[in-house]
Amino acid sequence: MIAPHKQLDELWQRGRDFLGTEYAILGGAMTWVSERNLVSALSSAGGFGVIACGAMTPDLLDGEIAATVAMTDKPFGVNLITMHPQLEELIDVCLNHDISHIILAGGLPGAPAIKRAKDGGAKVVCFAPTLALAKRLTRQGADALVIEGAEAGGHIGPVATSILAQEILPHIEDVPVFIAGGIGRGDAVLAYLEMGASGCQLGTLFVCATESVAHENFKKAFIRASARDAVPSVQLDPQFPVIPVRALQNDATREFQQTQRGVIDAFDRGEVDQTEAQLKIENYWAGALRRAVVDGDVETGSLMAGQSVGMVKEEKPVAEIISGLIREAVDALTAREQASG
Repeated sequence: MIAPHKQLDELWQRGRDFLGTEYAILGGAMTWVSERNLVSALSSAGGFGVIACGAMTPDLLDGEIAATVAMTDKPFGVNLITMHPQLEELIDVCLNHDISHIILAGGLPGAPAIKRAKDGGAKVVCFAPTLALAKRLTRQGADALVIEGAEAGGHIGPVATSILAQEILPHIEDVPVFIAGGIGRGDAVLAYLEMGASGCQLGTLFVCATESVAHENFKKAFIRASARDAVPSVQLDPQFPVIPVRALQNDATREFQQTQRGVIDAFDRGEVDQTEAQLKIENYWAGALRRAVVDGDVETGSLMAGQSVGMVKEEKPVAEIISGLIREAVDALTAREQASG
């Protein structure tokens, strides 16, 4: 009989080997949250921290990577937004620091970006929202994939994590696949590993880590929230597309609906053209995440959160969060062993 801890190690061995970590747990890249403090804490605790580059300039990213290296001797990655106007320069910054893993997110990466990162010696991780795109990305050279479902926080797609896992995992064997979106317990991690995943990515669960620099008000909002409080933004008119963002409801989310309605009414009256109307809607959230995370304005800022927020009950160190996940996975394996034996 294999010991539960050894069973878990074997289940995510491929993910551990790919990341170079003790546990195949990636930190979700959360703008303003996933910076040097949280990233280094995740990596030092045996997981894999990921810097959220977001809108950083190459100089800012260079400084953030250097600061993170000074805080941990463990591997970590950098998440780059594919639509960033300086993507090539950002990739070069990562390569200059010998970053082992570059995660390309926020849209489908082009083959040149994947090649540039790989030619520089980095492993490339991409997000795959469908099976067809998963196959295409692996053909283009992606070294691993992340499947992220609609339960996740921030910008989301329309399909649940559990469905994407069933659609994609049985058909992708060439590269490791990590599952993300709505994961808040170790037994859930175990379930995805047993379905064929190589590991899992978690973001929301680490927002209230002691090491997280998120404002106290932001953390309190997470601790008070339930799963049903994290809802996607609503699009009022298909003429004016809104990329859904899952966040905790507050005054800003309610006002967003009124803003959309006002802009659409102005368009209908001929006061603004379609381009101007679309820009007014898109610019509503400009700076909103920073206001909430950094400044603590939880009423007019954006409280991006996944549905696993209901499992965030207190502020505690990253190492304790990770050890709790491991304990829950091992307990599930132990209970199964006892029931069968």
